[in-house]
Amino acid sequence: MLSVSDAQAIILNLVQPLDRLRDTEVVDLLTADSRILATPVTSSLDFPHWDNSAMDGYAVRYEDVQDSNAEQPAILEIVEEIPAGYQPKSTIQPGQAARIFTGAVIPAGADTVVMQEKTRREENRVFILAALKPQEFVRHKASFYQAGTQLLPAGIKLNASEIAVLAAAQCPQFSVYRRPRVAIFSTGDELMTIDRPLQSGQIVDSNQYALAALVRQSGAEPLILGIVKDDPVALEKVITHAIAIADIVLSSGGVSVGDYDYIDKILESLKAKIHIRAVEISPGKPLTVATFPSRDAINRVSTNSHSATLTASPLYFGLPGNPAAVLVTFWRFVLPAIKKLSGITEGWEPVFLKVRSHDELRSNGKRETYLWGKLHLIDGVYEFHKAAGSHSSGNLINLAQTNALAVLPVGQTVILPQEEVQVLQLSNR
Repeated sequence: MLSVSDAQAIILNLVQPLDRLRDTEVVDLLTADSRILATPVTSSLDFPHWDNSAMDGYAVRYEDVQDSNAEQPAILEIVEEIPAGYQPKSTIQPGQAARIFTGAVIPAGADTVVMQEKTRREENRVFILAALKPQEFVRHKASFYQAGTQLLPAGIKLNASEIAVLAAAQCPQFSVYRRPRVAIFSTGDELMTIDRPLQSGQIVDSNQYALAALVRQSGAEPLILGIVKDDPVALEKVITHAIAIADIVLSSGGVSVGDYDYIDKILESLKAKIHIRAVEISPGKPLTVATFPSRDAINRVSTNSHSATLTASPLYFGLPGNPAAVLVTFWRFVLPAIKKLSGITEGWEPVFLKVRSHDELRSNGKRETYLWGKLHLIDGVYEFHKAAGSHSSGNLINLAQTNALAVLPVGQTVILPQEEVQVLQLSNR
């Protein structure tokens, strides 16, 4: 049985990011939110585009005002008013100033801006009441960005700030990686769809809904394949279809050691290489991770139109069947894999924080244990509050509204209230 850290290393080593030449598409600014930039972006514009004022005030020559103070103010003639968007007509001469507003073009001859709070105006004269620094409140052309250099690198997620930069740089369209395709299905004779009345021994398949939501939140595209009964022929058919249409396949259930757990045997019959069968984690010990022959081999036996656009060999995750274990193993192992696959150049690894525990946390110490709860900010310090109720892998109810998982390493059986605990922050919550 592998340690959690070894399992993570194996999984991330197996993931090959999307191909920059094949796995891209062009989007515009209104459809770019949360996409991954595939190629670097440059602009033909300098930022700022011209020398401009950072304050409402007066554009002056520094040598005219360098000795100004309240007792002996410099007195300058106002020769022009320059609002934003206006091209100055005057050149500032000795003893002159221009009234200027934030963002407006600095007129020729001026090199410094005096903020209006340090002045007094009388008709067409301005009194400078304080000493200034040379070039104060002047934003110089190209001081933020020089035209022709790299504006944004490839492999970053496009959030609001990056989209604003692209808009300001007049980049209406650009190349992004396509969304990874993730096939999802659940296994088990006991599973029923959400719209069917339950008989004794039956449960609703919540896993496919949870996984689909998690996949969407990760920026990938879920491909829902539904429920598959514990039948080897039906399972092989679905798995063969899934690996032909997806970059990653997620199944839940059927990976333990019971008589009806067929997944691993079917994977082996399909020539998959199984890299992980079990992990030293609670919940989530039964975890299968496998890869298949090359995509070319899959394409030869598949007639699905999706397969022609897929490149690398698909990665298969056989997740546990219990709902809490499904969520924990997704957050811990699958989400980093999707992030790396998506083309992000860094930051796919899980984010851990050291915080204070509000509650006593316990485990049997035999496996790395994850307890779900919520982070609260108390007097400027994050505090982990364990979710009330049972932390059984089958209890889905108290996972609602949680945003973190406390981690108890192997060998540690208790963390007392107010002691430090490491938590996995759930970035999608």
